[in-house]
Amino acid sequence: MPLNGMTGFGRAEGAAGDWSWSAEARSVNGRNLEVRFRGPPGFDTLERVARDGTQARFARGQVTIGVQAKRSEGGAQVRINLDQIERYLEAGAGLLAAGKAAPPSLDGLLALRGVVEAAETLDDPDAQAAIEAAMALSIGAALEGLAEARREEGFALTGVLITLVDRIELLVRQAGETAAGQPAAIKARFEARMTELLGEAAPADRIVTEAAAMAVKADVREELDRLAGHIDGARTLIAGEGPSGRRLDFLTQEFMREANTLCSKSALSALTNIGLDLKATIEQFREQVQNVE
Repeated sequence: MPLNGMTGFGRAEGAAGDWSWSAEARSVNGRNLEVRFRGPPGFDTLERVARDGTQARFARGQVTIGVQAKRSEGGAQVRINLDQIERYLEAGAGLLAAGKAAPPSLDGLLALRGVVEAAETLDDPDAQAAIEAAMALSIGAALEGLAEARREEGFALTGVLITLVDRIELLVRQAGETAAGQPAAIKARFEARMTELLGEAAPADRIVTEAAAMAVKADVREELDRLAGHIDGARTLIAGEGPSGRRLDFLTQEFMREANTLCSKSALSALTNIGLDLKATIEQFREQVQNVE
């Protein structure tokens, strides 16, 4: 299973009976999986369908699913709210008795708020279930479209990440070659300093001993070995199965820790420059990893 991204969009449309609708699913980066749903009134089971479908397909990201539905005017059911009319009549009875208002007309009553209602749900439970089932299929299609978009993003990310890992490997190899010259450089620098302070009387054995101790402290072979191991680990995760964004993010922190130590131990400007390039490349790797599921 290749890497997946976390951003994308999917859309599906459908119609059944007097109803037509569109379902959209979109996602952005997120540390965990977060699902948000908004659907038409009266179709309460759709939220569970959307959540289950999202959890079955994705492991991370903020996913938003929306369903917009409308019913044709010819199919909309209209009813008169008689209870609401009674309340209006009771409220105005005192005004009528006092002669302060004329008796209401039928069209006037029908124009009052809440008297004429358009039914938002189907009266037939079987028809309702059929419409919801059709809408659920559209939600699934939208989620599949989103999954495909995230797979395409993951394919593009794979190439970018492999290129960056190759660059990291090259810099680590250069660092190893450059670091091999550190002991001699440290010895020459220490010897020059001792000669400057003590002149020709500077003891050769002390120069060798002190320079050796300094070279041990500046030894970066352990850091280079760990970086090599992290490179292998990164390649394994990129080529592996299942969501690996979290593990790649953690591995990036380990990369940066070793690169920082490498720079702090550097006794050569050339090695320091390689270390800085390494840190910049690792940071680019980290930015791209944030998009991986």
